[in-house]
Amino acid sequence: MRIALGIEYDGTDFFGWQRLSHSASVQASLERALSFVAAEAIEVTCAGRTDAGVHGRCQVVHFDTGAQRDLRGWVLGACSNLPSSVAVLWAKVMPDDFHARFSARSRRYRYTLLNRTIRPALDARYVAWERVPLDAERMHAAAQVLIGEHDFSAFRAVSCQAAHARREVKYLRVHREGEQVVVDIEANAFLHHMVRNIVGSLLLVGRGEQPVAWIADLLAGRNREVAGPTAAASGLTFIGPRYEKHWGLPEEVSE
Repeated sequence: MRIALGIEYDGTDFFGWQRLSHSASVQASLERALSFVAAEAIEVTCAGRTDAGVHGRCQVVHFDTGAQRDLRGWVLGACSNLPSSVAVLWAKVMPDDFHARFSARSRRYRYTLLNRTIRPALDARYVAWERVPLDAERMHAAAQVLIGEHDFSAFRAVSCQAAHARREVKYLRVHREGEQVVVDIEANAFLHHMVRNIVGSLLLVGRGEQPVAWIADLLAGRNREVAGPTAAASGLTFIGPRYEKHWGLPEEVSE
């Protein structure tokens, strides 16, 4: 039996999604909880791995099991055995050809910047702080050149292991919500640190240190060394993947 789950997590205290032998990870915590519920070893596959300190609003995973549990049992049983920073939102029995990663049509991220002179206290785990006033309209205008299929080498981490740097950005919006500047981005897939590197470069435009056209120059130049710094992990949340409606998954992850 193949089961899909929706997972929410605060990534602050984890060294990323992927299971590690030496550090805490979201995947390892989830697999331990599910293995307890199933009374057998469970391994999960996710829609998109997140880095250390990055959060998940609705990560989707799948796993195969011979254990017979009702869906409520998977949700409540897993939640009872997870740390408070991770929760299972829903569970659904899926066809055997469903794959959390390969069936996803796109992935969505949100980056949130607290743009004020005073550092955050209440939201410190979930935002990045920028004390210099930002021009969100300039940032949005500069970012539009990234929409479409491009080589994103300029925004790719040196440690990225992807076979190539071509990705298709479907949507990218920068807007202000009071003291926050929010960057929403959707793509078919992402390179390692791609969103944080894009935001780090857009920050230079927002501060007025680089012109709007600079982002287009970076994209064309494909040189990571001349782009902006990698933005802090705390501001980044994986909103979730999108799947075709025929899979019957909750609306928050369906196209």
